[in-house]
Amino acid sequence: MALLRHPSRSRSRSRRRGPDASGARIWSWFMLPGTLWMTGFLIASLVLVAVLTVGTTDELGNPRFGFDLSSIRALADPAYTEVLARSLGYALLTCVICLVIAYPVAYTIALYGGRWKHALIAAIVVPFFANYLVRMYGWSVVLSDDGPLLRALRGVGLADANTKILNTGVGVIAGLVYGFVVFMIIPLYAALERLDVSLIEAGRDLYGGPVRTFLFVTLPATRQGAAAGLVLVFLPAMGDFVSAQLMGGPDQIMIGNLIQDKFFQGQNWPLGSALTMLLMLVLLVGMLGYLRRTRKDEAEARR
Repeated sequence: MALLRHPSRSRSRSRRRGPDASGARIWSWFMLPGTLWMTGFLIASLVLVAVLTVGTTDELGNPRFGFDLSSIRALADPAYTEVLARSLGYALLTCVICLVIAYPVAYTIALYGGRWKHALIAAIVVPFFANYLVRMYGWSVVLSDDGPLLRALRGVGLADANTKILNTGVGVIAGLVYGFVVFMIIPLYAALERLDVSLIEAGRDLYGGPVRTFLFVTLPATRQGAAAGLVLVFLPAMGDFVSAQLMGGPDQIMIGNLIQDKFFQGQNWPLGSALTMLLMLVLLVGMLGYLRRTRKDEAEARR
C-alpha cells in the first residue's frame, strides 16, 4: 500500500540519522568540561561576592565574613546613586552614538563592499586586537590639550585655547565609543549581510525615498542585529573604569571606578561587593529585556 513505507528505505533513513545524533552527543561531551569550568568559577565568584556584601572589615581593612547590612544600606547614599546614574547615562549615550556611527559603516560594507567586504571588516576589527588599555592610552593622547584633534580644531577656528576634551564627560564618552563601537558594527553587519536586497528595492518603490525606506524596511529587518549590538556595547560600557580614569576627572567617575577604589585602595571589600551586586543587577535587567525582545521577535517570525 502507498501508506506503508518500504523497510529498506526506513532502515536507510535511520542509518542516516544515527551518525548525526551520535556526532551531536560527542560534541556535547567535548563542550562539557569547558562549560563546567566556566560555570563553576562564575557561580563561585558570585557566591563569594554575595557573601562579602553582608560581611565586615577588621581594624586593618581585611574582609571578614559575617552578617552586617551596613554596606547594603550605604548604597542609598546620594553620592553612590549619582555615580550609578552617571554611569547609566554614559552607557546609554555611548550605545546611541555607536549605533549612529555603526549603521552607515555596516550598511556600506554589507551592501556595497563587494569582494572587499571581508578585507574591510578585517581593517575594522584587527586594530581592536591590541590591548584595551594600550588603545585607551593612545586615545587619551589624541584627545589631550596638545593632541592632534584639538590642534586641528583650533586651526580651523572650531576651538580655542580654553577648549578641553580630557577631564570632561565628552572625553569619557569618546573613550567609551572608541572602545566598544566595533561591538556594534559586527552584529549590524551580520544582520545586513543576511538582508534580502530585493526588500530594499521594493521599499524604495513603495515608500519613494531612501530615508523612509530605511525607517520602514531596513531598520525593522535588522533590529535584532541592532539589539544585539546595543547589549554588547551597554554591558561593558556600564562597568568600564579605564575611560573615566584616563579621560575623565573627579566629577566623571563611574561605578567601575568606585568598585576598583573600594577593593584596592579603600580596603572596603563589603562595600565594593555591594556595588558590584548593584551593577550586576542593572546589567541583568538589561540582559533580560534583550532576551524577552528576542523571544518575542522569534515568536513573530514563526507565525
